[in-house]
Amino acid sequence: MLTRILSTFGIEFAIALRNRWLSIAVVMMVLFSLVLSVAGSAPSGEFGADRLSLTVASLTSLSVYLMPLMALIISFDAIAGEVERGTLPLYLAYPVSRGELLIGKLAAQLVLISIAVCLGYGVAAAVAFWFSGAEAIAGLPALWRLVWTSILLGAVFLSLGQMISSLARRPSGAAGLAIGLWLIAVVLYDLGLLAAIVADDGGAFTTRVFPWLLVANPADALRIYNLAASDAVGAASGLAGAAQSIALWKPLASLLLWVILASGLARLAFGRVKP
Repeated sequence: MLTRILSTFGIEFAIALRNRWLSIAVVMMVLFSLVLSVAGSAPSGEFGADRLSLTVASLTSLSVYLMPLMALIISFDAIAGEVERGTLPLYLAYPVSRGELLIGKLAAQLVLISIAVCLGYGVAAAVAFWFSGAEAIAGLPALWRLVWTSILLGAVFLSLGQMISSLARRPSGAAGLAIGLWLIAVVLYDLGLLAAIVADDGGAFTTRVFPWLLVANPADALRIYNLAASDAVGAASGLAGAAQSIALWKPLASLLLWVILASGLARLAFGRVKP
């Protein structure tokens, strides 16, 4: 089993290198992280936190928007592309199960995203140490927390991308569904919650339902978890109150459950694909 998964991993990673996905992901993460880390030059004493912690607060928003988009772009043709090229029947003719095929593809794509995240946020840390020196050491736990939660979020949307790819069965359709999913999960979901809060005007929805709906979204769960555990929560005033009012285990549990749920949905959708 492990040999078959590693074989699929090697093939998928080689394809990603050939298609420049690794280069594109690294360049995107490094550039955005560099811009945010350099732009975050406000005095850290204003928020009672070190420069790196303030940079991590900015990078958290970057992860919320960029990580799902990058994961969906990488994975939207994982199955649909194989169907269109006619290579899926060849894959399934070998003694490899559909689950092993998905795991191998997911592992390769996840390694790609992990490399991009580590390099991008590593550049942000280097900038913080360049400007602040040893003072930035205090922000390393927050940076490490953001790194592994961003990778978890990437795993969620990689699996959702595989699910979409299995349902669409054509790369063009899968691409449209991927963009639609990103818009709904990352943009429209929060706008809908905001509109509901305004309409509720401090009622039961705002106090009882809203925190659970916020945590139920994996992108928001990442943001809440990192802000709630950060010393620089005041730098992100829009969610400061929500981050401090929600128990820390809830967004973390949401992220972990989404990893399991998304991979299960991908496997179910792939099981319906005819070679």
